[in-house]
Amino acid sequence: MKNASSSGPARTSASSPSAPHDALPEDLILPAQEILDPAALCAAIDAARKTHADDKAFRKAAITLLQEAQEQGRARIKAAFEETPRVARPATRAYTWLTDGLVTAALRMAQVHLADKKAKPGAFALCAVGGYGRGEMAPHSDVDLLFLANTKISDDLESLIETVLYILWDLHLKVGHSSRTIRDCIKLGAEDYTIRTALLEGRFITGERKLFDDLNDRLWSDLFRGTEKDFITAKLDERQSRHLKQGGQRYMVEPNVKEGKGGLRDLQSLYWIAKYVHGVSDTSQLVTLGVFSDEEYAKFYKADDYLWAVRCHLHLIADRPMDQLSFDMQVVVAERMGYRDRAGRRAVEVFMQDYFRHATVVGEVTRIFLTKMEAAHVKSEPLLERVFRRRRTVGKDYEVVHNRLGIKDEDTFLSDKLNILRLFEEGMRTGMLIHPDAMRLVTANLDLIDDDMRSDPEAVRIFLGTLLNHGNPERALRRMNELGVLAAFLPEFEPIVAMMQFNMYHHYTVDEHTIQCLRHLAMIEHGELKEELPIASTILKEGVNRKVLYVALMLHDIGKGREEDHAIVGARIARSVCPRLGLKPAECETVEWLVRYHLLMSDMAQKRDIADPRTVRDFAKAVRTRERLDLLCVLTVCDIRGVGPGVWNNWKAALLRGLYNQTRRALETGLEDLNRETRSREAKRALREALPEWTKADLDREIRRHYPTYWQGLHVTAQTVLAQMLRDIGENEISMDLHPDEDRDATRALFAMQDHPGIFARLAGALALVGANVVDARTYTSKDGYATAAFWIQDADGHPYEEARLPRLRQMILKTLKGEVVARDAMKDRDKIKKRERAFKLNTAISFDNDGSEIYTIIEVDTRDRPALLFDLTRTLAAANIQISSAVIATYGEQAVDSFYVKDMFGLKLYSESKQKALEAKLRDAISEGQERARS
Repeated sequence: MKNASSSGPARTSASSPSAPHDALPEDLILPAQEILDPAALCAAIDAARKTHADDKAFRKAAITLLQEAQEQGRARIKAAFEETPRVARPATRAYTWLTDGLVTAALRMAQVHLADKKAKPGAFALCAVGGYGRGEMAPHSDVDLLFLANTKISDDLESLIETVLYILWDLHLKVGHSSRTIRDCIKLGAEDYTIRTALLEGRFITGERKLFDDLNDRLWSDLFRGTEKDFITAKLDERQSRHLKQGGQRYMVEPNVKEGKGGLRDLQSLYWIAKYVHGVSDTSQLVTLGVFSDEEYAKFYKADDYLWAVRCHLHLIADRPMDQLSFDMQVVVAERMGYRDRAGRRAVEVFMQDYFRHATVVGEVTRIFLTKMEAAHVKSEPLLERVFRRRRTVGKDYEVVHNRLGIKDEDTFLSDKLNILRLFEEGMRTGMLIHPDAMRLVTANLDLIDDDMRSDPEAVRIFLGTLLNHGNPERALRRMNELGVLAAFLPEFEPIVAMMQFNMYHHYTVDEHTIQCLRHLAMIEHGELKEELPIASTILKEGVNRKVLYVALMLHDIGKGREEDHAIVGARIARSVCPRLGLKPAECETVEWLVRYHLLMSDMAQKRDIADPRTVRDFAKAVRTRERLDLLCVLTVCDIRGVGPGVWNNWKAALLRGLYNQTRRALETGLEDLNRETRSREAKRALREALPEWTKADLDREIRRHYPTYWQGLHVTAQTVLAQMLRDIGENEISMDLHPDEDRDATRALFAMQDHPGIFARLAGALALVGANVVDARTYTSKDGYATAAFWIQDADGHPYEEARLPRLRQMILKTLKGEVVARDAMKDRDKIKKRERAFKLNTAISFDNDGSEIYTIIEVDTRDRPALLFDLTRTLAAANIQISSAVIATYGEQAVDSFYVKDMFGLKLYSESKQKALEAKLRDAISEGQERARS
C-alpha cells in the first residue's frame, strides 16, 4: 500500500497531468499516455472551443471528448487487467492516473473556456483526499476532492467549483467534494475523525502547491502530533463497530471485501495509524521501523493486492460500485481471476478458500501491528485498578503483558517444541487471551512441529487436554487454526482450512464449522442447553467416551473437498489419525464408524418416514449398540447446530428425538416389536382413550373406516381431530383444521374431503400458492370414499404461521381446492428464484427404493429447491397414476430432497425397471420446465 501523498517528514506527490514537465508515472498497468494523454486531451478541447463559439455547444462537444477519453482509458485498463487478473496495484494506480487527468482537464476547461473573463477566484489548490488521495482506486471508486483556499472561498471560486463539478457529474463520476480554508480543515479535522483521516491521505493534484504544503505542515504541527493515542483509539473503536455491523466473522459466506472482517478497510486502518504515528508514506517502511519482518510484510503486500484484485473485478462485473462478494458474484469473479474446477471442487470454492486465507493473513498482520502500537501507546490503568485487581497466576515460563498471556523468554520457550502446544493449554487453564507477540513467535516457528512431535505421547496428551480438560475449547482451537498450529499438528486438517462449500446451507467454512460443532458439544456437556436439548444433555450426563466423541467431531468433515464421498475419505483418514492420537483399537474403530456414518441419523430422520417401522428397524440394524446410538445422536445434533444460526429448529429436534427414542426402545426390547400390527394396536387404543365421550359404536365405525396404513403415521392428537372432522362432514364439503404445532416449529394442516385422484397434488398446489413450505405430508383414503391428509407447513421464514394469518390462509386454500383458482396458472409469476441464488446449480438425482419400506416404493428426488417444486413433482406423479401415501421433505439451503412413499394404481410397489425409467424421465422433464420458468 503506497501513498502518493505528502505526509509529515516525507513529502512526495503523484504526477499531475496539469504539469507537463512532471515525469509520467512508470508503475501503471500500461504506459501512462496509452491510458490518457493529458496534452492531447487539452489540445482537443481547445480545438473544440475554436469551432464552437456558443458555450452550450462547446460544453457538449468538450464533454463528448472527455467521455471518449474516459471510456477509452477504462477499456484499456480493463483489458490489461484481464491479462493479469490477480495483480491489482498497477490497475488501481492506473485508475487514479486516469481520474487525475479527467479532473485536471475539467478544471482547465472551466477556467480557460467557461469562466467569466473578469472572474477572480483567487489562489487555490485542488487536492485529492480519502482513497483517491491515497492513489488506490477501483473502477468505480468515489472521487473525493478538496478545493483549498487561503482565506474565505470567494463567489468566483464557488462558481468555478460548481462548473467543475457539473462537468465531472456529466462523466458519471461519484464526486464527494468540499471547499475549505486551511483554518477550516484544522477546525473540522479536530472535531471529526472521518475528516481527519481523509486529510491524512491528502494529495496535491493541481493549483497553488504552497497552499497544500502549508496545510500539510499545519496538520502535523497543530492536529496530528500529540493526539496519537486518541486517533488509535478512535480507529480501533471504528474497526470494532464495523466488524459487528458486517457480522463479526472473518468467514462470512458472502463477505464484504471492503468493510468486512479481514477486508481492505482493516488494512487501510492499519496504514492510517502507521502514517499518523510514524509519518510513513509507504507501508514497506514498517519493515525498517521493525514493526514487520520481511516475511510478514510480504504476506501483507500479497493479501492487500489480492483483495484489491477481487474488488476491481466486482466493480467491473457490476459496472458500478460493488463490494459485497455475493453468491452470484463469487462464481463470475472466480472465472475472471482464472480459477478452474479441480477434482471434487468447483472453481468458486477454490477461489473462496484463497480469499478466506488472505482474510486470515489480514487478521494476523493487523494483530502484529496493533501489538506494537499498544506497547508504545497503551494507556496505563488507573492506580486503584492496578492495586485492587487480582493479578492472575501463570506458569513459570509465562508472564502477563497488558493483561494477556506472554512468553517470558523466547529462547527458553523454543528450546522445547512442545511448548507451542503448552501455550494454548496455558491460555485455556488461565482463561487469558494469548499475547500477539507470543502468537507471532509460534507462527514463525511452525516448522518445529514435525513427525517426531506429532507422534510424541506428551504432545498428544497436551493436545487432547486442550480439547477435553479446560472448558469450551472453541477459542483455543480457533486461535490454533488461525496461526497454523492445528494444520501443522494434524496435517490432514490443512486441506479444509478456509474451505468454503458453495451452497446456501453452510454458513461457515469447513474448519470453522468443525470448531462450531465442538463449541456446541462443550455447551451441551456443561449443561448450558439442558432445556433445548434434553436427550443429548441426558446422554452426556449419563456418560459416554468423551475422547471418542470429541475426536470424531474434530474429524467428521476432514474428508471434504475430494471427488470421493467425504464420509468414506474421512473414515479412512480417521483410521490413520486415531492411533497417532493415542486411542485404543476399540476407540479407533468407533471413531472411524462415527465419521463414516456421521450423516446416517440425520438422513434417516429428515429423508425417511420415521413412522414406518422399517425405517427404525433398518437404522437400528446399522447402529447395533446403544453406545453407538448415543454417540451418533450427540454428534448429529452438534453437526446440524454447527452449520449456522437458524438451521437447528424444533422440527429437526422432533424428528431426531422420535428416531432416537424408537431406536433405543428397539435395541432394548428387540426388533421384533417394530411392526405395523403393534403400531396399529397402540394407535387404536390411544384414539379410544382420547375420545371418552364417543359411543362404542361411533368409535368402532371410525376405526373400521381406515386402512391399516392410517394408524402408522399420525399422532393421536391429529387422528382425534380428523375423527371429529369426518363425523361432522357434509356432502362435497372440504373440512380443514389449521393448528400451530409449536413443538415442531410448524403449522399442522389437516384436511378431510371426498376422495378423488390427484388429491395430494391439489393440496400441494394450494399450499404452494399461499407461499407455504411443506416440511412433511401424508394422505390416506378411507374405505367409505373419503380422503384425509396431514401437512406440516412453515412460512417463508421457517416458522409456524401466526394465528392472525390463519383465516386468510384457510380462505386461499379453500378457493384453490374448490377450483376457483387454478394453482398451475396462478403459480407462473410467483415461483421465481432470487437473482443472488441463481448461481447455485445442482444435478438432479432420482432413485427408487423398494427395500426401505415393506409396502411402498420410496422415490427420492434430490434437486435444486424452488417455489412450487413439490407441486410440480406431485402433479407429475398423479398424472402417471401413482398413489402418494406420504412425502418427507428435507431442504439444505438451495438443495431439496423430497422422498415419496408410493404405490401404483393397483396398490403395488413399482418393481418394473421400464416403469421406473419412464417415471424418472417425466419427473426430470417437470423439474427442467419448472427451473426454466423460475429463472425466466
